[in-house]
Amino acid sequence: MIEFPEKPCISAEEVQTALSAACAQVKHNIPLFTGFCQNHSSVNGFYPKCENNQWTCGFWPGEIWLSYEHTGDSVFRSEAERLVQSFYNRIVNKIEVDHHDMGFLYSPSCVAAYKLIGNETAKKAAIMAADQLISRFQPKGGFIQAWGKKGEKGNYRYIIDCLLNLPLLYWASETTGDAKYSEIANTHIRTCLKNSFRDDFSTYHTFFMNQNTGEPDHGATCQGYKDDSFWARGQAWAIYGIALAFKYVNTTEYLTLFDNVSTFFLSRLPKDFVPYWDLVFADGSNEPRDSSSAAIAACGFLQMADNLDATNSGSASVSSESDYAKKVQNSEKAASYKKIAAQIMKSLCDSYAVKDGSTSNGLLLHGTYSKKSPYNTCTEEGVDECVSWGDYFYMEALTRLSKKWNPYW
Repeated sequence: MIEFPEKPCISAEEVQTALSAACAQVKHNIPLFTGFCQNHSSVNGFYPKCENNQWTCGFWPGEIWLSYEHTGDSVFRSEAERLVQSFYNRIVNKIEVDHHDMGFLYSPSCVAAYKLIGNETAKKAAIMAADQLISRFQPKGGFIQAWGKKGEKGNYRYIIDCLLNLPLLYWASETTGDAKYSEIANTHIRTCLKNSFRDDFSTYHTFFMNQNTGEPDHGATCQGYKDDSFWARGQAWAIYGIALAFKYVNTTEYLTLFDNVSTFFLSRLPKDFVPYWDLVFADGSNEPRDSSSAAIAACGFLQMADNLDATNSGSASVSSESDYAKKVQNSEKAASYKKIAAQIMKSLCDSYAVKDGSTSNGLLLHGTYSKKSPYNTCTEEGVDECVSWGDYFYMEALTRLSKKWNPYW
């Protein structure tokens, strides 16, 4: 993997300062959003409140739970538990849940609540969300359909983002003892890793399967610049998604792919480590950045480092030179992943974090939700704004750097 020895890393003191500042901003925002969620992206730097009906609504309670972990302040717990009831209501009444984003919605809101404080309503809601997610599984092709009515012509596809929805299924199997959830997750991962990566290890945003045969058909984009470009957030989802896949299915194949996909991402970064919205653009392009992609990738590097540390600590005692060499290699790789994450976070904290609450109620500036191009099919919104997942993953990366963290994923 590419290394950048000249780039500074964020210090432990800077991590604590940045995380405390983020928690203070979240606390300031609670009265603005009490009983509501944040819109997917800010408008002129400020998030409007929204009903709990967007695919991104899980990230705001995720920020609140991270703030509760860091501070122990009951204000955070109280509001996060209020939102648990909202998410329970959403899944019970099937409010805007006919899509694959159940993990984005329920892992940082309800799985977090169950892991942290044993909230039984959160547990019920998250299991119902897992049931909703597997209801979109397409046995013909072996994938979870992303969007549209199940089996709808023109929507027989999955997207790279779904790798972050799958931990909800692994958690559901662990919690219920029913292997059906993890079996579907494993099948989807295999399909995705087989088809969604080009020869150079860049990713397709969305991949279509043949509705009649279940065979792979073609890759395309919705939010990238064009079908054969490299949507930055998609590549970051792949980095974090493969790291999570390795967490649940420890295989050398996933580690090798992780290194190759990460190398492609790092090779396309501008000087300050924060990508433009599509990796086809470089310094001097005047295109908008997507700071959220950098935060997501940092979380992926830290997750893979944790994976390798856990592999080393859980393996049997060294019995041969090859065992010893593997442990050393794992340790070196883990250190390399932690370093690149610390370098990315240094740049985000120094140059992209909100420093003045009068200019924005978000945490991380210069994100991009959807940027319209002549070649894609997206609706343009949230360009050069704070985006809710960018704020969340920025806080998650800081949390990971501050302590040994039990992930919500």
